Amino acid sequence: MRFAIPTSLRDRSVRIVVWLSLIAQSGIAVTGAFVRLTASGLGCPTWPLCTDDSLVNTPEMGIHGVIEFGNRLLTIALLVIAVAVLVVFWRMRKERRDLWWMGVGLLVVVPIQAVIGGISVWTQLNPYVVGLHFIVSVAATVVAMLVVLRVRDGDRVADVRSIPTLSWLVGVVTAGGIVLGVLTTGSGPHAGDANAPRNGLSSEVLQHFHAWFAYASVALVVLAIIRSSRGARRSWLVLAAGFAFQILIGLIQARTGLPVELVGVHVLAAMVVTCLVTSAVYRSATSGSIATAIKSAVR
Repeated sequence: MRFAIPTSLRDRSVRIVVWLSLIAQSGIAVTGAFVRLTASGLGCPTWPLCTDDSLVNTPEMGIHGVIEFGNRLLTIALLVIAVAVLVVFWRMRKERRDLWWMGVGLLVVVPIQAVIGGISVWTQLNPYVVGLHFIVSVAATVVAMLVVLRVRDGDRVADVRSIPTLSWLVGVVTAGGIVLGVLTTGSGPHAGDANAPRNGLSSEVLQHFHAWFAYASVALVVLAIIRSSRGARRSWLVLAAGFAFQILIGLIQARTGLPVELVGVHVLAAMVVTCLVTSAVYRSATSGSIATAIKSAVR
């Protein structure tokens, strides 16, 4: 069976590919956390090779080498999916330049992430480099989620210039909470390797600031629920539930000594909340024309 390049966003292959892109972009952050939580961050002690003499892990490296090299292999899958996004948008690249350029961005970020990952190995898992690795994944997930939303909307897209200030505040405060979460992680026990450096900041103080940003986000979401229209309210309600779950997991893990299982769930929930925030903020805008979306994307 020959694959035909789609000419419409209604094509099933388009929807499958953009959803795969979203899953891959957010999932790579979760698998990266798994590498760190299993102390496999230096399972491959060099980059781009796994050892000085081997591209792949060797039996002598044990399970840590398997986990770290396996995570590196996922980058290839991410690259293939990113290319597939551009393929399905190829015949629509002139009419939907917004989607095309977001697809280009998702492709470009893959080698950038690979290099950042390599630098993290070269620096023996410097917490700031590892944190940057995660933040870039969050940003790529936001873009991938926007692609999914715009594909689902078809010919009607949201005008980002009409997004209310309150919605932008939710996004900004949530982003601040994520950054504080990254700094908190960089000061905590799960370094990715027993000898990896920590950032030297106070975990207790950072945990409080991280929690305050989470509570502020919830307060803003509640306000958005009250003030939003019926059509946008559902997105805010789902987001409120996502925040509630994330905060619950955060509180439990902080009071139980940061068990790796709960920390992993916390990271997964963070990526889900990232998608939900993106959707809620985007849905709070009024619908506009394709031309408006294209102008917004290329500026």
